[in-house]
Amino acid sequence: MSSLPNPLPDAEAQCRQLADLIRPHLDRQPALVGIYSGGAWIAERLRDLLGLTDDIGLIDVSFYRDDFAAKGLHPQVKPTLIPFDVEGRHIILVDDVLYTGRTTRAAINELFDYGRPASVALAVLADRGGRELPVGPTWCGWNVELQEAENLVLEKSDNGQLAWRLEHV
Repeated sequence: MSSLPNPLPDAEAQCRQLADLIRPHLDRQPALVGIYSGGAWIAERLRDLLGLTDDIGLIDVSFYRDDFAAKGLHPQVKPTLIPFDVEGRHIILVDDVLYTGRTTRAAINELFDYGRPASVALAVLADRGGRELPVGPTWCGWNVELQEAENLVLEKSDNGQLAWRLEHV
């Protein structure tokens, strides 16, 4: 049985909380890079909340996954788009849920194909634990414990609002 709150937390409020955590670090002029799809949505929201003017970067880690050979290509692969020079830049990598750390590792590997950033920080809306790699968030909106057969899924409605859904697998 899940120990999650019912209803699930407000993802929009969590985005505002995450922006408040990041705001004191804007003097480093960071660039936001969202991991498709939830991380891309959050990066867009953070850009607006933080009043940043630069375009965000978008990463699809499909080809960089260490389980690519076993899982194959995801049917909805999107192009990675990094519209700025990564070299020497402070990057904030953004994702919706941090779990094993493998997606984050894949995103960092891909990011380094575009140059060597000055630093990479990780901002996530939810950290569910269960790490398989030594990866942790710099900023996190929600630490949550889930059963192994549960997944948090971030959804974007037609009006652009973000909301959590609990999925049983």
